[in-house]
Amino acid sequence: MTSALNDVSLDQIFRSARTFNSWTDRPVEDAAVREIYDLMKWGPTSANSSPARFVWVRSADGKATLAGLAAEPNKQKILKAPVTVIIGHDLDFAGELPKLLPHAAEVMQNYFAAPGVAEVTAMRNGTLQGAYLIVAARALGLDCGPMSGFDNAGVMRPFSLARESSRTLSAVLATAIQRPCFRAILA
Repeated sequence: MTSALNDVSLDQIFRSARTFNSWTDRPVEDAAVREIYDLMKWGPTSANSSPARFVWVRSADGKATLAGLAAEPNKQKILKAPVTVIIGHDLDFAGELPKLLPHAAEVMQNYFAAPGVAEVTAMRNGTLQGAYLIVAARALGLDCGPMSGFDNAGVMRPFSLARESSRTLSAVLATAIQRPCFRAILA
C-alpha cells in the first residue's frame, strides 16, 4: 500500500455509515451488483479459500419467501429493500483451491480435510467476505442493512444453497442493499 484513503472516503465506508432499516424505491441495477462482487472478491481470505457464496434476491416472490423465514424485525426490511443478498459459505471450498491457490492447493486441501477445519475456516472466511461485500457496497455509494435472525435451514432449501454433494452451505447472513437515502454520499 502506498497511501491512506482520504477522510471523505473513510467517512463513507466507516465513520458515517450506519445499518439502514428503511429503503428507497430506487432499484439496484445488475451492473451495480456485479461491481460490488467484482470489488469484494479481491478481499483476502486465509489460503485464498473464498468460501462465501452469494444469492441475490430481488423478485417479489423471492423477497416474500426470504421474509417468511426471517425474524419479525427483519421481515419488512427484506420486503422493502431493492435487493437482499444471502451470504452463505461453502464447506466444499477446498475443491476450488487448485484454481485459487495453485502453488499450495494439495497441501491446503489435506489440511482442510481434518475434522472440523473446513467448517471453522468456511465460517470465519465466509463471514469475512460478507464484511468485504458491505465495505465494497459502501465504497461504491450504496447503503447496507446487515441482518441475522432467520431460519438458517429454511433459507437453504428455497434458495438452492445446498450443493449436490454431501456438504452444504451454512451460516447464512442477509444484507439488504440500496441506493443512498437519508444522507448524502460523499464521493
